[in-house]
This record gives sequence, C-alpha cells and structure tokens, in this order.
Amino acid sequence: MEGGLHGFSPDEFKLDKFGFDPNMPGHDTKHQKDMVLRQEPRTARKEGSGISLPYDTRHEMGLQLDEHLCALSVALNQYTKHHWLTEGAESFGSLHHILDEHIDVTKKHIDMVGERVARLGVVPTAHPVTQHELSYIKHETEGRYTMRDFLRNDLEHEIKIQGMMRKTIKRAHELNDFGTVQVLEEVLLKREDFGYHIWSLLEDDTLVRGMTHLLDGQNDIANTRHLNDHLPN
Repeated sequence: MEGGLHGFSPDEFKLDKFGFDPNMPGHDTKHQKDMVLRQEPRTARKEGSGISLPYDTRHEMGLQLDEHLCALSVALNQYTKHHWLTEGAESFGSLHHILDEHIDVTKKHIDMVGERVARLGVVPTAHPVTQHELSYIKHETEGRYTMRDFLRNDLEHEIKIQGMMRKTIKRAHELNDFGTVQVLEEVLLKREDFGYHIWSLLEDDTLVRGMTHLLDGQNDIANTRHLNDHLPN
C-alpha cells in the first residue's frame, strides 16, 4: 500500500488503499509489537469467510463498504457536535431531538456496515483519525457556526453518502453480492429520510419571525449557499 491519499476524486473509492501504511494514522503504534497480528487492515481473508463469493468480490466490496463505514463515522461525529450546540427558539428543543434520532440511527448504520465488512472477511477501519483520512466526506472546520450552516453541512454529507452508496449498490448487483445490496438499500433509504428531514428544516418558512421583514424589504427570506455534493477529498 502506498502512503498518502492525494490525487483521488471524491467520487472514487480508494480500492488500492489496503494493508499497513506507516504514513497512515493508527497503522504504526508503540504497542503493536506486543500483539499477535492475524490480518492487516483493509485486507480480505484468502481462505474465505463462509460467504460464497470470490476473493476479489469480497475484497472490493469490503473496501467500498469500509469507506461508507468511515463516512458514517465522520457524519456521526459532526451530528453529535451539532446536537451539543443547538440554540435558538426553533433549535434548542425540536432540533435537539431530531439530531438525537440521526445520531442513534447513524450508530446503527455504522454497526450494520461494519458487520458486513467483517462478514466479507475484510478488516474494517476503526481508528478515528484513519477513518477521517479514508472517508469521502470530511468534518467541518472546528468552531461554532449558525444552525443553518450546521444543517447545511449535514445535508451536503447526507447527499454525498447517498450518491456513494448507490454506486456500491450498483456494483454489488454486478458482482452478485446481494447481501451487501440488502444492507446498503436499508441504510440508503434511511439516509434519504435524513436528507429530507434536513432539507425541510432548511426551508425558508418559519413560525419564528421578528418584525424586521416589515422594515428591511427582504421579506425575511433566509440567505443560503449553493449545495455542494462534490465535497473535497
């Protein structure tokens, strides 16, 4: 495995990133020498795993699923931050609880995808820094921003996750990996729900309005920014 992740399109899976890489966080630790190594990161068992799929299929699907695992872990961390920082009349109560659901279900999805990676005989990525390096979405910059900015960032993540999962589902159909299809179709449907939730929250209409719209001529229309589903790698 060659170190570094530069040169990849955010729409491509990093299928050549497997095995130990001394430049990758979590791949070289001081206590590693005291443990018995049975399998390197993001590799597949040659002898199989009890699933009747060829080695190449199990490895490719395992690597794609591992990136979904990494992306969902990044999304979980960002949702958790936004849950902690909810504020405002519309956010502190209802949005706080909505983000609770997103957090709980994302944890379930991480487990579902991680279990499928393991069942394919591949070692899933668990180190949080390595997960961020491999993920096709990246956590927003640290700091407190507006609730609309927080939600906009979450929506961009959800749209990106949906698009990448559809690619894996299509590829899994081509490889007859219908177990992966079933897992990801269930996850995808719920991620689409989450995207719809956030999109609806970002719609301009609101019950919480001041009187400034009578004075500033803007009709109290919320400013927004272009939705980016091609996030930097």
